Amino acid sequence: MECPICQIPLYETKYKRIEVDRCKKCQGMWLDYHELDQLEDKTFANDDLKGTLMYAVRDSKKSCPRCLVIMKTFNYRAYNLPIDVCQNNDGFWLDKGEADQVETLMKQRIKDLKRSASAESAWEDLIKGLKNGKGKSLMKRIMGR
Repeated sequence: MECPICQIPLYETKYKRIEVDRCKKCQGMWLDYHELDQLEDKTFANDDLKGTLMYAVRDSKKSCPRCLVIMKTFNYRAYNLPIDVCQNNDGFWLDKGEADQVETLMKQRIKDLKRSASAESAWEDLIKGLKNGKGKSLMKRIMGR
């Protein structure tokens, strides 16, 4: 396989114990289709809570290093991280640094889910308190006053 940017042969290597194909020149990396999930699972393994993978799918200028079909670009999990995907589901092309960004975004997803769960719990407490006539003290506690 050749790099879709530099057109030089990719070399096999390990990234976070996942076998990937990498470009020596631009440091881009090819992940077979299942390997993106493996990369995410290093940080966050609950597939049901990861969210939708592809948003704002559009044409790419890069060709798949495996089948040579023009790839598509999408915003990774609705974040502002464009990743290229093979239209034949061969895999994903990540430019230099994008694999680290995937892990960072998975860590942020965990924080966001915890914050959301905390807010839902506080809301439930408030509603219960209002029903029990304790709304004023609960509102003060929630508002931090």
